[in-house]
Amino acid sequence: LTSKTNSLTYCTVGKFCTCCINRNWLCCNLLKQYLVHLLILFFTTLCCVFLKFKQDGTDLFKAVEWGKQYPYAFPIWFGPSLCFLNINHPDYAKTILTSTEPKDDFVYRFLQTWIGDGLLVSKGQKWFRHRRLLTPGFHYDVLKPYVQLMSQSAKTMLDKWESYAHTDKTFELFEHVSLMTLDTILQCAFSCKTNCQTEGGNNAYIKAVYELSDLANFRFRTFPYHSDLIFYLSPHGYRYRNACKVAHAHTENVIKKRKEALTEETELGRTQAKRYQDFLDILLFARDENQQGLSDEDLRAEVDTFMFEGHDTTASGISFLLYCLACHPEHQNICREEILQVLGGRDTMEWEDLSKIPYTTMCIKEALRLYPPVPGVARKTTKQYTFFDGRTLPVFDPLRFLPENVSKRSPHAFVPFSAGPRNCIGQTFAMNEMKVVTALTLKRYQLIEDLHFQPKMVARLILRSLNGVHIKIRPVDPQVWEKS
Repeated sequence: LTSKTNSLTYCTVGKFCTCCINRNWLCCNLLKQYLVHLLILFFTTLCCVFLKFKQDGTDLFKAVEWGKQYPYAFPIWFGPSLCFLNINHPDYAKTILTSTEPKDDFVYRFLQTWIGDGLLVSKGQKWFRHRRLLTPGFHYDVLKPYVQLMSQSAKTMLDKWESYAHTDKTFELFEHVSLMTLDTILQCAFSCKTNCQTEGGNNAYIKAVYELSDLANFRFRTFPYHSDLIFYLSPHGYRYRNACKVAHAHTENVIKKRKEALTEETELGRTQAKRYQDFLDILLFARDENQQGLSDEDLRAEVDTFMFEGHDTTASGISFLLYCLACHPEHQNICREEILQVLGGRDTMEWEDLSKIPYTTMCIKEALRLYPPVPGVARKTTKQYTFFDGRTLPVFDPLRFLPENVSKRSPHAFVPFSAGPRNCIGQTFAMNEMKVVTALTLKRYQLIEDLHFQPKMVARLILRSLNGVHIKIRPVDPQVWEKS
């Protein structure tokens, strides 16, 4: 009995041990298979997304295709846990844009080393305080004198274009427009006169902004670089820090010069006699209800933010606008006739002129719809299509922005400057600059499309073209001026 009992005990214990070993082996094997499955799922999903988004100029069209398939919204997964919901319907957009939700930490934190915790990326009470302090900088009385400065910067650029006007050569205009908008923002917002448009060579600040935009976009698309430590130790992180130094040195120099000039003006008693204060003056003198101003860190963050947003996004908008007008000469001619009637023999724009060019304004809005500087969706059509379900893919049609047509649409169907409480604080400045540059350009030159150079759009914080934005130009016949 004992022997049998022992034998039974050994047998039972043996089976129990085998069962435990088998169970542990099974659990480990299942866990291993599950982890492998997760890794495969992660990298497959990640690779699928990255294979579809190659940054070769077709990415945004892929998003447009998905938007047609899912007209309200669709998700894009980066791995098994990170998901972005892409919204296509204005009613969906209204829900998000009119809420008080803060901006996404995941995306915008990649920019903080560069532009700090300024108005673009800050949130909560800090954002409310800064928005309240900065709003006076965009009052109409502040913006009015800027129009003349915009005209001067545009004229400098158009003078440079004279060498292209008497040839049949294509030229890339984004570089020229970037220098012009940088010149404009430096003069308008920071009272800083430079020769950046005429000094020749690559402008160090603009080169740094391009580098920072590209690297921020690359970091977002490269999963290991989401780690601050890995990115910091990488060659890309080294390049990013060097570009930040160049950008910060530029803005610090602008702030330093303006402080010195204000000190000199105060000593000479001229500050109160000034016709207007620029944006940087308002930042320096801004005080909240507790009589507290911006710290040095916050001041530089706002200058970095508006130096970038005030020139790079506007450069994108103007470049694609001029490209659209080159592609649609019939609308270009209507704009030119309208502009000549307003300006007559003048070669500068005045504040009062901006409201007298409604057709040109509609063309600007149509270009912003097709090529938004901060890209959500972008598409190009050459003729109108009507699909089986009644949906249409419209052509370039500025008449959609006639007041009677606008009133029939949701105000959230067209949001090139965002909407709701976190809309773009500088949208009036940007629209004014686009009007000034467009008017003075069309008064002087005829824009011609080059069919050999079609822009390949990519999202690099702002909308850019991998191969540039190319057009040809010809001088406008002086007889056209006389007829007007």
